[in-house]
Formats: sequence, C-alpha cells, structure tokens
Amino acid sequence: MTHLINRRAILGGMCAATMTGHAQAQPIFRLGLTPVFLDNDAAVIDGLRRALSRGMAREIELVQRRTYQEITGLLLERSVDAAWLCGYPYLQHADALDLVAVPVWRGGPRYQSYLIVAADDAATGLTDLRGGTHAFSDPDSNSGYLVTATDLRRMDERTETFFSRSIFTYGHRNVVRAVADGLVRSGSVDGYVWEALAMIEPALTKRTRIISRSEWLGFPPVCARRDSIASKPIQALQRALLEMGQTDEGRQALEALQLDGFRQASDALFDGISDRMRDLEP
Repeated sequence: MTHLINRRAILGGMCAATMTGHAQAQPIFRLGLTPVFLDNDAAVIDGLRRALSRGMAREIELVQRRTYQEITGLLLERSVDAAWLCGYPYLQHADALDLVAVPVWRGGPRYQSYLIVAADDAATGLTDLRGGTHAFSDPDSNSGYLVTATDLRRMDERTETFFSRSIFTYGHRNVVRAVADGLVRSGSVDGYVWEALAMIEPALTKRTRIISRSEWLGFPPVCARRDSIASKPIQALQRALLEMGQTDEGRQALEALQLDGFRQASDALFDGISDRMRDLEP
C-alpha cells in the first residue's frame, strides 16, 4: 500500500511539474478592452475570449476598465500585452504603440461618429444644439468626443461654452441611454455602436435620432507596444485576429461583435483623426 501511495505521489508530482512548466512557457495573455458597447455583454466578451484563446493556443484574459486612459496606461506600463483602443489614444502615443490589426465593419476598416438627439427633437445639426446639455463618451474617444469638439473648434466655439452643460458617460451605450431618457438633449456616439444597438436593442435607439454623421474615420484598432510588436505572443494575437473567420468559434465571435473580420492597416488609415487632433491644439 505504501508503494502504491508513493507511486501516486511521484506521478502526481511529475504531472504538476509538467503543467507548471507548460504554464511558465505559455503565460496568460492579457488583452485590454476599452468601454465599448460590448462592455456589459458577458456572452460577447466570453465568445471573443474563447475565439482568441483557440486561435493563439493559450489562455486569454480580457481586462476591462472604466476609461480609455486606464486601458492605455495599462498597455504603456506593460500590465496588459495588447489592447483594443481607439484611434485617438493610439495616435496620442504613436511613438510607443504600433498596430496589430483593425476590425472590418460593413466591408471596410472605418466608422463614423454620430451626433444624436431624442427622436422628437427638432434639431437638424450641431448649430441647433447651442445652450443645450450634451453627453460625451470619454475624453479620449474619437467618436465620443474629438469629432464634436473639433467641429465646434472649426466654428470658433468650445464645448465648455457652446453647451450649457456636458457630461462624460464612459460608455457609448450610456450616451444613447442618456439621450433616449432625456437626461441630456444630445450626444456624441460611435456610429458602429449605435448601429449595433439598433440590431440588439432597437427599442432604445428608436428613441433617438441621428442628426449628423462625421466623415469616415479609422476604426478603433488593436494595438501593442512598439517594442513588443515582433514578439511571438503579439504575432500569435495578430494571426488569431486575421484568421478569426476560419473557425466556428471565431465566426460566432465576429457575428456577436457584428464585424466582418480583422485586417492589417497602416497609420494612413488614421489621417482624418490626426487632422482633427491638430485642429484641437491651442
């Protein structure tokens, strides 16, 4: 009996050592997510995690925070390995970050910012919103802040004086809700998010109305630190993203995200955002 116990102990130790060695060889990959429409949809989050885990053949942890700044900070300080950011914070730190892949939505890697009001509001454009209350998503969001802020700057106006009051909701879905519920008169929202919500929460978006759309701008990219872009984990992430449509789990994740897939891109895709950033400079 003693021999049997010892044998089991030895085999158990060998197995544990093997698993430990494997875990050390393949540490958990941490991917940061900014607060987009999927931030409170556990099924979408889990589907993305499983698809990437299968594609990378390693365990994935999806890390979420309340603000874009927090996720960007985690990436810069190496607390996450990569992050699904927005073009605005990517360009703010273009000296330290590089592109891994960009989502493809409705046939291209671009999206628009929408300016929305309540469905029964008579406004037809930004100028009609003077003196009203407004909801932005995040101060580091292109579609949820930068576009409207630069549109106003081009009119020799500023957000703090044009609107009677503005708030940050820290989530595009929250912007839509704030407008639909009458908490604010208008809002700046990611057009992809509004369109996605129109599919999954039509009762919500029907209580709002789009009064203007921006030009087409580079879709929020997946980024990594420039000094790690050639590393095996980041290359594995890139392959998993680019090949996501080739597996059942990947196709299900893309369907849940309402995306066509992912592709590679260059900084030129974000020239429109760069132009707006320059316009916002003092």
